[in-house]
Amino acid sequence: MPITYGEFEKVDIRVGTITEVEPFPEARKPAYKLRVDFGPAIGIKRSSAQVTIHYTPADLLGRKVAAVVNFPPKQIGPMISEVLVLGFPDANGAVVLVGVDRDVPNGGKLF
Repeated sequence: MPITYGEFEKVDIRVGTITEVEPFPEARKPAYKLRVDFGPAIGIKRSSAQVTIHYTPADLLGRKVAAVVNFPPKQIGPMISEVLVLGFPDANGAVVLVGVDRDVPNGGKLF
């Protein structure tokens, strides 16, 4: 179903840097708890990410990621997820994160 450019603009996708990674044993599917820095205008936000197949905490720390920052907060087990970190499924359904191939400032908006 086609959408207009105006509809696309309503989805606020920003780049941020992962600053903290913790195990999330309470999650139904294997996941990490993340804190992502989106710069001074948005700040540091929490997220849960089911990326344990392809990434270790060391792989994720300091990594740039893309995330939707204007969804309402969502309860995921005992935590509140504030942003949706974006990825694609590999051939087996495991998440591969969307990234950037050059250094860009945290908080930059996808267009």
